[in-house]
Amino acid sequence: MHSIEIELKQAIASSIEKAFGIQRDLDQIVIETPKQKGHGDYSTNAAMQLTRILKQNPRQIAEKILDNFEQEDVSSVEIAGPGFINFTLSSKRYTKVIEEVLEKKEKFGTQPSNGIKVDLEYVSANPTGSLHLGHARGAAWGDSCARILKKAGYDVTREYYVNDAGNQITNLALSLNARYRQAHGIETEIGQDGYLGEDVRQKGFELAQQHPNEYLEPTPENLAFFRKEGIAFELDKIKEDLHEYRVEFDVWSSEQAIRDAGKVEEALQILEKEGYTYQNEGALWFATTKFGDDKDRVLQKSDGSYTYLVPDIAYHNDKYQRGFDQLVDFFGADHHGYIPRLKASMQALGNDPNKLEVDIIQMVRLVSNGEEVKMSKRLGNATTISELVESVGVDAARYFFVQRALDSHLDFDVELAKKKSNENPVYYAQYAHARMCSIQKQAKDLAIAGHFDRLNHEKEIELMKGLQEFNKVIIESARTRQVHKVCHYIQDLAGRFHSFYNACKVIDPQDPDLSGQRLALVKATQIVLANALDCIGVEAVESM
Repeated sequence: MHSIEIELKQAIASSIEKAFGIQRDLDQIVIETPKQKGHGDYSTNAAMQLTRILKQNPRQIAEKILDNFEQEDVSSVEIAGPGFINFTLSSKRYTKVIEEVLEKKEKFGTQPSNGIKVDLEYVSANPTGSLHLGHARGAAWGDSCARILKKAGYDVTREYYVNDAGNQITNLALSLNARYRQAHGIETEIGQDGYLGEDVRQKGFELAQQHPNEYLEPTPENLAFFRKEGIAFELDKIKEDLHEYRVEFDVWSSEQAIRDAGKVEEALQILEKEGYTYQNEGALWFATTKFGDDKDRVLQKSDGSYTYLVPDIAYHNDKYQRGFDQLVDFFGADHHGYIPRLKASMQALGNDPNKLEVDIIQMVRLVSNGEEVKMSKRLGNATTISELVESVGVDAARYFFVQRALDSHLDFDVELAKKKSNENPVYYAQYAHARMCSIQKQAKDLAIAGHFDRLNHEKEIELMKGLQEFNKVIIESARTRQVHKVCHYIQDLAGRFHSFYNACKVIDPQDPDLSGQRLALVKATQIVLANALDCIGVEAVESM
């Protein structure tokens, strides 16, 4: 069943075509909810939009639209002001959603497959330490985005790009080797570029016990051992933390594997063949200015080493070759300037740059008791995902990270996330769900009604309107990748339920028929709220 808004748009478009012979796309027709309840349930300015085209008075246009308007669920219409058309729907139209929800259950809101293959790449932190708050926001947002896109009918691949090559991995290997040597009583400096975290120290001592005296010297062979051990150790930690955070991936792509497969050289050969590279001062340059970049970029330094752009080019080219219709990267705010050169490289390789989209994740500040908590990953005292989850719980952590738009800076209020009150938005939503479950347990001997002819209270109508909105919210959130819209919906639905509960007595032994109908509405609301919470990876608890 379509949302009410879509059905109204279709009926309006049909009447416009009948009245004037003009075809209007649904996205050209605006449907709004009037601020004043006396103006009906929904309103459109379609007649006013046509004034310039038809050269007629908007009220006259509205009258002709209504002369050709057919929609069985509309109980009354009126023309208001300069030409607004206000619609009031029959309560029967709203009760249809209860039937649909109770039939589809957890499938309610799930859209038919649209055949669009989307690759979402998020987190992709270097395996050199624990995931911190910035990663936590990207992980919660990316995973929620994947859930919503899947529900909206997209074919989604969740991908993590492992930067397991380059200087940072070399520094990790050297740090691990230093700790290994220290475990053998050999005085060794970590160095200012080393990793000083306790986890690296413990791993180094553990390797010293497992392999005594085997890898004391920092030879290339020995460093290869520490590189392998370090990557595996850090990646296992990352996977464990993400799993605890309810974040999973379908694909783990390795930078080293991309290099070993010759895909870097393959991409460079294409760029050279197409005439987009040149030599200057012993370095290989990429003429990205031909594609709108502010300056050309170095691909290979004079010492023969590649810049970090090169494996990224090869990696993204590989993603294109895997046949996705849309590629989405989630980058930190400090990578904003990186987008033009990445898109330029894809265009230079013959790929459609419009298929690649990048969403920027703004910074996070952790606030406790009104003061910011400082972070420093290299020194090993950053606030990690694991520590945050231990402090406030998975549900609060995930909810707080996705309740605001991704391009907005975020202050994560630890004290608010811990509160067991309606001030805490995740508590407010979960409490609503728990209350719905409690009502159903209390009414376990009461049959849910199969007819809903008496659900016409103002608060019942508002609640059913909210249920109707879920399909629209899923479609729109998926299309725009605006995950926070689902959070707004959750808060709105929880609020509508609380208002309904306070105004309408659900279990009334003196009126089992009305009780059964209201119980069906509670059950339907509980299902939809659980579905919405699942879209952002938050548990729909049954008791609190």
